[in-house]
Amino acid sequence: MKKLYCFIPTLLLLFSFTVFGQETQTKGLLPEGKSEKAKITITGKIIEKTSKLPLEYATITFKNTKNPKLIFGGITDSKGDYSIVVVSGIYDITLEFISFKPTTISQKQLTQSTNLGTIALEEDATQLNEVVVRAEKTTVEIKLDKKVYNVGQDMIVKGGTASDVLDNVPSVTVDADGNVALRGNDNVKILIDGRPSNAINIADALRTISADALDKIEVITNPSARYDAEGGGGIINILLKKGKNQGINGTLIGTVGNPQNYGLVSNINFKSEQFNLFSTLGYNDSKAPGKSKTDTDYLNPDGTIQKTINERSTRERGRKGFNYTIGMDWYLDKTLTWSNTFNYRKNNGANPDNVLLYNEFPDIADNFVRNRYNDQFTRTHDVEYATNFTKKFKKDGHKLTVDGSFSKNLDNDSSTITDFVIGQENLATKELTKNFQTQKRSLIQSDYVLPIGENSQFEAGYKGDFNELITDYNVGDIDGSGNYIPNLNYTNILDYKEKINAVYSQFGSKINKFSYLFGLRYEDSNIDIDLLTTNNFNNKKYNNFFPSAFFTYQLKEQSTISLNYSRRISRPRSRFINPFSNYSSNVNIFQGNPDINPSLTDAFDIGYMNKWDKVTFSTSMYFNRTNDVFQFIRRPNGESVTTIVDGVTIVTPVILSTPINLAREDRFGFEFNLNYTPYKWWKLNGNFNFFQSKINGDYSYTLQNTGEVINENFDNTAASWFTRVSSKITLPYKIDWQTNATYNAPQNNAQGKSLGVLSANLAFSKDILKDKATIALNVSDVFNSRKRISETHLATLNSYSEMQWRQRQINLSFTYRFNKLKNNDKDKKPKGNQQDDNGDFPG
Repeated sequence: MKKLYCFIPTLLLLFSFTVFGQETQTKGLLPEGKSEKAKITITGKIIEKTSKLPLEYATITFKNTKNPKLIFGGITDSKGDYSIVVVSGIYDITLEFISFKPTTISQKQLTQSTNLGTIALEEDATQLNEVVVRAEKTTVEIKLDKKVYNVGQDMIVKGGTASDVLDNVPSVTVDADGNVALRGNDNVKILIDGRPSNAINIADALRTISADALDKIEVITNPSARYDAEGGGGIINILLKKGKNQGINGTLIGTVGNPQNYGLVSNINFKSEQFNLFSTLGYNDSKAPGKSKTDTDYLNPDGTIQKTINERSTRERGRKGFNYTIGMDWYLDKTLTWSNTFNYRKNNGANPDNVLLYNEFPDIADNFVRNRYNDQFTRTHDVEYATNFTKKFKKDGHKLTVDGSFSKNLDNDSSTITDFVIGQENLATKELTKNFQTQKRSLIQSDYVLPIGENSQFEAGYKGDFNELITDYNVGDIDGSGNYIPNLNYTNILDYKEKINAVYSQFGSKINKFSYLFGLRYEDSNIDIDLLTTNNFNNKKYNNFFPSAFFTYQLKEQSTISLNYSRRISRPRSRFINPFSNYSSNVNIFQGNPDINPSLTDAFDIGYMNKWDKVTFSTSMYFNRTNDVFQFIRRPNGESVTTIVDGVTIVTPVILSTPINLAREDRFGFEFNLNYTPYKWWKLNGNFNFFQSKINGDYSYTLQNTGEVINENFDNTAASWFTRVSSKITLPYKIDWQTNATYNAPQNNAQGKSLGVLSANLAFSKDILKDKATIALNVSDVFNSRKRISETHLATLNSYSEMQWRQRQINLSFTYRFNKLKNNDKDKKPKGNQQDDNGDFPG
């Protein structure tokens, strides 16, 4: 056991020493009489003795017998092959792999390039019977151009959803409504497996995808021209699990929780030399109790309180559903792969929402309470087929990919709303709302990568994204005879069509310690907005160039500085455009704005990263300038709700929340990320982000009932910050303990402010059954404090609101792995200046 504890760190130190010190050793420690010309190449292959399958990441070490300081080494690739440059001489050669017996070739004289042939390693039965200390991937990997969050290493999210996962990712925050923001900016593009999500409502969709189906999250704050220009704040790419190991293997994960959360997820994979078959099946039955409150003082012209409405809402979002993914990678030959994936997701939910409105009047004694009960049902079906061809050419990194994705989505929502004054139930009114949405989306994409020489690379590609969304929204009253009478103010059919064609090219190169990458993307947008009920049609055509430039300089072996620029766009989607309302409260409603325009952002970023033995540190300072920035405001819409209580007519104005365009926003900020391993049993990572936003702009609107034009100035400067710290400790008996804490600081806006919120998560896990299984207990939102808290101050009202989407959640999960070690998916390391897995030129 003691040898095992020492084996991994020693191996990693040896490999790091070899890789980073190879050039120095070769030049400074050559035996006398030898020169640079004495270098030779040693090749070979390592396989597993029993199965004859190649061993990826096996290590090969060459130790010169005459000069022990002269050490060379390397690792095998996915085919078990290796190629290592050494200086001619006599060596002791060691070949080894975790849990296998090492093989040593002693006193091997190497005078010319040699192939050592195929060597088979045998499993070490004594090691397999022990608890092996593995070199686990950290939860957060910090890279110069992005951060990679390894979902499987985070116990906190076991049994949770994709939304829970994102809320634990550095630089990312998820508010109480499920809206995702990156470095405080909610204009973020979310991709799934590199493709735009096919969900109609991405916030709701993230809450239906099991966290156990996710592999990694990539956070790209300043993307290059290869990526969609969509998303002024950056890109978040969610990578789903897909087996990589030979043979049949997989996992089965069961979850129970309180409040009610029953889940079962299975991931099964079969890989051979010709095929890789993979599938994921997940089922979930959950209820998420939540609550909100809004206290509003309506003001007279002289500033005195006319009346007060304290609104209390309790809801229980229930979901039953399953999702299924099946796919196949077909290796047509050594250079050509054809992949096909089919995804299906179905969810049904009952979301009862009970709203109590306490009406208080300073001048009269007839206070009363209204009860508004929203009995809501939802039904969602998502179907997607995706295909990919990848052609690899002879030169490493030279490849052509062609992708297609075709999906259809159905999202139906219906509610029956009963409204009455308590004590006057016989005068209750009933309203019916329906929101039926159907989306069809087609995506075609091709990318070409051409390495040029040893240190340069050219890329080019095309992408077509074609989307049609039909939203049929209805609000109406049900009279005493059960007849439906539509309310035309809130009833409409929106036919939204979007056609986006894009081409790009970029070129990158490395000159000594300096790297650069220049890119240019062109996107042509053609958008039809057709409000069928009101016969209001609008076509928006615009085309834009999106340049990008990235520069990096390697200060030292482990220290790098970068300077980046890119141009981004944020297009308003259906929720922003469609003038339908969230009608659970008829005095505080949300409504889209059909006239809203896209916003354009120029993003600058300067970053620094350094690695030490136990620490990885990165920091960046950024500046974004956005024209026609989106801003949500609250305002009276000129309508009112009339309530009769004991013969007295009470009139309450309707307050509208809606998005608008303002002239400009300048956003400045800095952040740092830290991975620190003070001891083998303790890992820490932290993220801190500070930003300041300055918004300039005026907005005018017309009250519907009076025709009065209201002009408002929204100039505002606000600063805020958030921080997240995660600690993972291995306790006695190999129990892992993880704690996350997040604090979002207060932030001012033109109409009020949001208040600070502190929240924490807790988890414990233990491997059992000889590491084939893991049992985990986690508590999400330990202090039940994760809320959206805000204040609004207008000339006509002052309000305070709190919204908690889900109360504290406790989950117990059991994971069983068959034919699969806990941490056998190691990171693939790029060689030389090739692409990484996502095509990024590393520089």
